[in-house]
Amino acid sequence: MIPARPLVAAEPGQCAPAGDGATVRRVRPADAARMRALRLEMLADSPLAFLETLADAAARPHAEYAARIARNSIGIACAQFVAEADGRFVGHAGGIAAPEEPALTVIFAVYLTPSWRGRGLLGELVDAVAAWSRAAGRPELLLEVVVGNDRAVRAYERLGFVDTGVRAPHPNVPVLTELQMRRRA
Repeated sequence: MIPARPLVAAEPGQCAPAGDGATVRRVRPADAARMRALRLEMLADSPLAFLETLADAAARPHAEYAARIARNSIGIACAQFVAEADGRFVGHAGGIAAPEEPALTVIFAVYLTPSWRGRGLLGELVDAVAAWSRAAGRPELLLEVVVGNDRAVRAYERLGFVDTGVRAPHPNVPVLTELQMRRRA
C-alpha cells in the first residue's frame, strides 16, 4: 500500500508531486474547462464506469461544470482532485460525505488517462481524497467497481481496499453489478 500523505494535496491551490512529473491537487474554480474536457474523455474511454452518458455530459452547459467545480474546490462535503501533467489533466478522483454514515467518504469518478495508468498516480489521487476525508473527520473510504473490472479491483486491492462482499445493481445498466470496497482513509 502507498503510504498516506499529509494534508498537502487537500487544500485548494496547493500541489503535491506525484509519479512521473504529474501533480495532484484539489480542483480550483478556474479548472472548469479542463475538467469538462477530462470528464468527456472519461466517459468516452470508460462509459460504464460513470453515472452519465457522454452525450448528456457533452450537452451540459459550461456554466453547470463551472458551478460544480467551484462548489467542489472548497469545503468538507464534496471534493474533486486532479492529476496534472504538462498543463493537461490526466487523472481525477472525487470524494463525497456519505449522509447515512458520518465516518465515511465515498470515492467517485476515479479515472486515469490510459497512458498514465500503472505509473503510481492512482495511489496519489486516492491519497489526496483520503487526506481530505481524514481532515473532515471521516476515517473510512468506500468505492464501487463494476464486477468483472478485474484490473480496477486489483489496483484498489494494492491500495489497501478490501471487497466487502456487498453487491448492488449498477445504477444505469441493470444487467451489471457493482462490488463495494473499503479501507481506512
